Amino acid sequence: MTNPAERLVDLLDLEQIEVNIFRGRSPHESLQRVFGGQVAGQALVAAARTTDGERPVHSLHAYFLRPGRPGVPIVYQVERVRDGRSFTTRRVTAVQQGRTIFNLTASFHKPEEGPFEHQLPPARKVPDPESLPNVGDEIREHLGKLPEQLERMARRQPFDIRYVDRLRWSAEEVKDAEPRSAVWMRAVGPLGDDPVVHTCALTYASDMTLLDAVRLPVQPLWGPRSFDIASLDHAMWFHRPFRTDEWFLYDQESPIATGGRGLARGRIYDQEGRLLVSVVQEGLFRPL
Repeated sequence: MTNPAERLVDLLDLEQIEVNIFRGRSPHESLQRVFGGQVAGQALVAAARTTDGERPVHSLHAYFLRPGRPGVPIVYQVERVRDGRSFTTRRVTAVQQGRTIFNLTASFHKPEEGPFEHQLPPARKVPDPESLPNVGDEIREHLGKLPEQLERMARRQPFDIRYVDRLRWSAEEVKDAEPRSAVWMRAVGPLGDDPVVHTCALTYASDMTLLDAVRLPVQPLWGPRSFDIASLDHAMWFHRPFRTDEWFLYDQESPIATGGRGLARGRIYDQEGRLLVSVVQEGLFRPL
């Protein structure tokens, strides 16, 4: 039986069915829609497959247009927008059962030496990941055991996720909480040495936990929810090389939630505090 990290690599290995057209698997899951990080990661794979491989992706901008259906393959159509001297641009349309469910534009940049460098450090000092419990273990500690559906999901989870702050379980615990969250993440197994795989795996992971910051002040992260959450759009900027099978810190905050939409910003750092990736996402929050 393959481990979840191997399954993630397999999920990101698209089938090419024509020039500029690729097909990705969509696993059968007990979810109402396909996980957005899966679609974004596969779309970025499709875009990268049409480049010369010498230019890493430096940014992506994506829109989630319709919910995808689990278990139904997704076709990715790539438009080669531009091949310049330093930059390459690709536009990807994800289609499922004849309907467009997702659009992504990705830009690839030939590495250059800049005249200067600077970055903001992490917003706060956090414990080392090895000193924190895995999120599954933390839930088991509180509940005694995971519900069967969550246990199946935990076994298939390709990332080890560890919340910097202990999970809150009641309305009293989240009262007056700031809209901020932070998690350590790492793939549960090696992902190989292909930088494209690590970039697309991180794109997959970037859709996990980010919208937590939006709802932290109003509802505990675990337990019954009173509203549905759907990703609307997603943007990423890749600053430095990284590996997703090494620990990275996902520092998250929500500057605003209004009109049924909540905005979240994330910064991804390595264990040395180097900023690797910046992320912005908006989600739709509707009462159940």
